[in-house]
Amino acid sequence: MIYLKQANIFSKKFPVLDAYPFNLKILQHTDYIKFCRGITFFIGENGTGKSTLLKALAIRSGIHIWQEEFNLRMKKNPHEEELYKHIGLQWENGPMPGSYFGSQIFSHFAKNLEEWAINDPAMLEYFGGKSLITQSHGQSLMSYFSSRYTLEGLYFLDEPETALSPSSLIDLLNLLIKINKNGHAQFIIATHSPFLMACPDSLIYTFDNKEIEPITYKDTQYYKLYKNFMNNPGEFVKEVPI
Repeated sequence: MIYLKQANIFSKKFPVLDAYPFNLKILQHTDYIKFCRGITFFIGENGTGKSTLLKALAIRSGIHIWQEEFNLRMKKNPHEEELYKHIGLQWENGPMPGSYFGSQIFSHFAKNLEEWAINDPAMLEYFGGKSLITQSHGQSLMSYFSSRYTLEGLYFLDEPETALSPSSLIDLLNLLIKINKNGHAQFIIATHSPFLMACPDSLIYTFDNKEIEPITYKDTQYYKLYKNFMNNPGEFVKEVPI
């Protein structure tokens, strides 16, 4: 199912070009991104802007992002959360509700859910019938994914592989495949995981070039690196002198 068809980046209207996130060259050089598959992956090295754009798209879509209010920095960047104001969205049939997942946000949400369940224990039934904070982090993530994504919606996930074992990553991959076949949800996922990128009938965008552009799975650096490492791990291990 495709709810969000395209995102336009109005770089010519950026308020500044020397402050994050507007100083990211890849955002300055990309005019639009098309979403033509039920699952789209954003991939790239840390700092390339994939998570920044993912969050801006979620905010622009009207999706609430759970987060604690705190500021530990002496000087805050006034432009840090403003990218969404310079993005335009094209919908298939109007905006679609959904959710945004991030590992830190999930921890905050799980604690809130525990407090709500004191007055309404049935709320936990929606997430597998168990407290999310009494399970291991990986187990609680899979409980959340398996329940939340059964609903129609537009879902943004920022590095969901965090705290998941390889077998749990395969479980998540199969969950995404199943939901995609059912056609009731659209996913946009920022990830470093070659397990998730292997999802069939998905679209991968790389942030490692001059502009955001599609790439095939076997052409990604993640696939090549993992394959080379598994075939020749000794070539990647450096001896440290004692």
